[in-house]
Amino acid sequence: MNADIFFTKRKKRSVRLIVLFSVILIVGFIVSMNTGNYRLAPAEVLQTLWGEGSKKQNLVLFDLRLPRMIIAVLIGAGLAISGAILQGISRNGLSDPGILGINAGAGLAVLLFVSYYPTTDVASPYLMPLLALLGAGVTAVIIYSLAYKKGQGISPTRLLLTGIAVGAGLSAFSIILTLQLNPRNLEFVVTWQMGSLWGSNWKFVLALLPWLLILLPYVYWKSKVLNMLSMNEQIAGSLGVSINRERLVLMAVAVGLAASCVATGGGIGFIGLLGPHIARRLVGPNHEYMLPITALVGSLLVLAGDTIGRSIMLYTEVPAGVVISLLGGPYFLYLLIRTKG
Repeated sequence: MNADIFFTKRKKRSVRLIVLFSVILIVGFIVSMNTGNYRLAPAEVLQTLWGEGSKKQNLVLFDLRLPRMIIAVLIGAGLAISGAILQGISRNGLSDPGILGINAGAGLAVLLFVSYYPTTDVASPYLMPLLALLGAGVTAVIIYSLAYKKGQGISPTRLLLTGIAVGAGLSAFSIILTLQLNPRNLEFVVTWQMGSLWGSNWKFVLALLPWLLILLPYVYWKSKVLNMLSMNEQIAGSLGVSINRERLVLMAVAVGLAASCVATGGGIGFIGLLGPHIARRLVGPNHEYMLPITALVGSLLVLAGDTIGRSIMLYTEVPAGVVISLLGGPYFLYLLIRTKG
């Protein structure tokens, strides 16, 4: 009886938080529409949405600002859920697609692409997620193979250290390739690596949206499996879970989410770390309750980072990835100290 009451309270708390974060996200969306080098007053936004705005207002809102904001929301949700999956299957609260080197692998594939093809290529919004998936997938296989030890499985500490080492090597190789780019592509790559949400048009929204519409519901469907994998391999095995198969499938989903988001938004880090941790503190480790909160927190963080980056300096923009790193870096150090303790 007490257990039923406990889970009922958790569920009610989760629903209230989902509603609260959804409202905050909507408010943030409205604020973001009014923010930037070209200011749009709330009345002008409403007027433009109703089709009564000037050509300049239509251009700013519909062609530049709205697709970028939608991409920020999608990327935040994708990266946060990717981090939640990796933390669940590795039982390591410090796992994140950026920290584990998966983002570096996806970034290297994108860098190779823009080194040989124009960044304005019509097919690039659809090719780049696939190439990023290839790079991230190969990286994930390398990390998994190096971190796996026969008879012991995956050690959380070994997985983290292996990912950091592989990611550092790939980042170094990316820097070498960057030095050989022509000035036009160099400017694009440097901006992209800082997490600038460069793919801010409707083509990139359409390219990213199917990945999340397919993968996010699948992850939620597997929330009970993630709960069991988060506890203990022996417990999960005794409950009939095919541990290796489920872990590989979920890792592939996490890689797909991270790769598609990196291809569109660039090198945005720490969302996969911050989103799950904040959600876990609010509703506990049950993935059925945690995953929706994680997605909303991730979306809110990226949207807020992009909005702040567009308004913090006159005549220039600070990439969203830089703004988020200012928060994520100290939080990661805090988690390291707390874990050590």
